[in-house]
Amino acid sequence: MNAFYEHHQNHIRFHYRCFDRILLNGLIQPFQQPERVVGFFSTYRKLYPVSRDVLREIAQQFQGWVANRAKKWGAPILEAPQGRRDEFVQPYFRKAQPDQVVAILKAREPARILIAIGKKKDNRWHLQLAQRWVIQYNFYVNDARWGRMFVRMCPYFPFSARLCLNQHHWLAQRMQEEKIRFQQCSNAFLQCRQPQRLQELADSLIPRDLLNCGQKWLTAFTPFFTPQERKEAGCQHRLFFAQVEYCDNLIFDQRTALDQLGERLLDANRTIGQPNKITVIFGRKVTKKYRGKLQAEIEDMDLPTIADGILDRLVHNAHRIEMRGDSMRKKRNPPAEDKEEQKK
Repeated sequence: MNAFYEHHQNHIRFHYRCFDRILLNGLIQPFQQPERVVGFFSTYRKLYPVSRDVLREIAQQFQGWVANRAKKWGAPILEAPQGRRDEFVQPYFRKAQPDQVVAILKAREPARILIAIGKKKDNRWHLQLAQRWVIQYNFYVNDARWGRMFVRMCPYFPFSARLCLNQHHWLAQRMQEEKIRFQQCSNAFLQCRQPQRLQELADSLIPRDLLNCGQKWLTAFTPFFTPQERKEAGCQHRLFFAQVEYCDNLIFDQRTALDQLGERLLDANRTIGQPNKITVIFGRKVTKKYRGKLQAEIEDMDLPTIADGILDRLVHNAHRIEMRGDSMRKKRNPPAEDKEEQKK
């Protein structure tokens, strides 16, 4: 049992574990090789060579398709805000129907796109993939099974994509289907009539749930390909995990107990990060010649604390390599005594 949970279990109403935000990168794998792109256009579109104008026209067609579909869906196309996008689009989800695109945000973001290098006069082109900052479209969708989500699509060939899902929204849909009463606040359930069933539903998520949702929307947002091309040429996105967040949520009976715990932690460490404590933590000037461990004792609020000055990332991710033999620096710049012996 977790020590924190064991200590506070009398004040915890219920707890559950589930995935939080799930980021998936989508790419059409055959088109990660430029020569296969040439083969696709030659075989299915009877087009050769693939020039810069061809690629530009594909992007323009996608942008026109987005504008027409946005009118049909009744979804506004908006400039991405400077702040949090989730909060910005929240009002558009209030009366959203299942599988409805509620808003589209466009923003200039980096993407891996196909570019054509060559001269228009010679009509000889070399294709290669390159990282570029381009306008991309973020489709905010109220999925029938996943609830709130978004799909970011790049309008430039080969249409790289990213999906953002959240299991909290998925769990909310499942509990609504089973008519379980609950209260959701952002990325947590503050109340749940059946906590045990909530955990069972969280554990029931399988890869097929992710794939079905991803393929449904990626197919809908890439109208460039025909059903025949998708089937024969493999023009379908494959999904890869980019980031997965897993949370362990503890719901307390009273907020007062949690607030008191937070205040005690803040009081115990309130002044550690202030400038007058930096010299206490590190203690001395550190140069390349220093080989010791940066450790000092902090006297703060009568709470003696041993502070380790080595960065946590270095401690956990660095590896020590034992080197044998003479130093290369000594070989390049031998001491004066060694030089005199060599002359003799």
